[in-house]
Amino acid sequence: MRMFRNDYSEGAAPEVLAALVATNDEQTPGYTEEGDAHCERARELVRAACGRDDVDVEFCVGGTSANVIGVTGLLRDWEGAVCTPDAHINVHETGAVAACGRTVLPTDDADGFLTPEAAERVWRFQTSTGRHMTRPGCVYISNTTELGGVWDLARFDAICDWADDRGLPVFLDGARLGSALTSPAAGGLTLEHIAARCGAFYIGGTKNGLLMGEAMVISHPRLCEAFPYLQKERGGLLAKGRLLGVQFEAAFARPADGGEALYWRLARSANERALRLRAGMCELGFTPYGDSASNQQFFVTSVEQRDAFEAACGAETFYDLGDGRVVTRFVCSWATGEKDVDELLAFAATL
Repeated sequence: MRMFRNDYSEGAAPEVLAALVATNDEQTPGYTEEGDAHCERARELVRAACGRDDVDVEFCVGGTSANVIGVTGLLRDWEGAVCTPDAHINVHETGAVAACGRTVLPTDDADGFLTPEAAERVWRFQTSTGRHMTRPGCVYISNTTELGGVWDLARFDAICDWADDRGLPVFLDGARLGSALTSPAAGGLTLEHIAARCGAFYIGGTKNGLLMGEAMVISHPRLCEAFPYLQKERGGLLAKGRLLGVQFEAAFARPADGGEALYWRLARSANERALRLRAGMCELGFTPYGDSASNQQFFVTSVEQRDAFEAACGAETFYDLGDGRVVTRFVCSWATGEKDVDELLAFAATL
């Protein structure tokens, strides 16, 4: 059975591999710097997709590196990032932001979405004694959320409006941005709108058909200045930077027939398979955990069912509910096929 453990178990989409092979003998400057025609073309394509020609586009090797450089670059020494308790920078990155001398300021939001009300409570508390406490310096959100939630336009604008009122830049972790923006739950939120409102965000490639890499889009002047230096200082600068440029060039190139770019096609396919999986699991009587409309799906299972799923398809435990039940996560990727989903559902029917 195909694995449903994560969306980066496979190598890369055939089109991406073909682009890497076709350019393999070329010699380019290192580090994604000027003179690398592939990185420059990729930057042009990303800017065009964002509807902005006034932003910096930089390439990171992975999500943790992008988060650390982006968040710490937006903050000054005495500032922290407002985020949800389950935010990647708070839970899954081994204290990487704190290790760089910056503070994470979690709210009490429980569903993965940062709300203005909870952010305001953190703001008031952290600013209540002036210079004696870490001051909020930016807002961190992710799309999709840790529970596969998809931001719609209204919810996104609400947190951006709050941040604007407080003079805080918004940083969006877009490790699964492709899945989010091709989801039926996106509710009018577009890449162009994100680019218009965020101080910085990144377009994730690692989890959407690339071998590795994230494209960071930066409009905030503080991070525009800091990024090149922090990327080198914090070990995130890839010497063979053209490998990132070639992949994003392939992912965002418009087909000759004027159709959808590869990046969006891959994400849309993963979502379709995941929603097929969700519908099938619900029909079998499994209870979904949360309301994910993205390529990650979560279900409440017994420990015995979890063990069976883990052995068969690599599905992981996401939460232990403490009552003999666990939340098991299933993830579809660009490479997941309908037959793969059907095989998993047939197995689930035996449990």
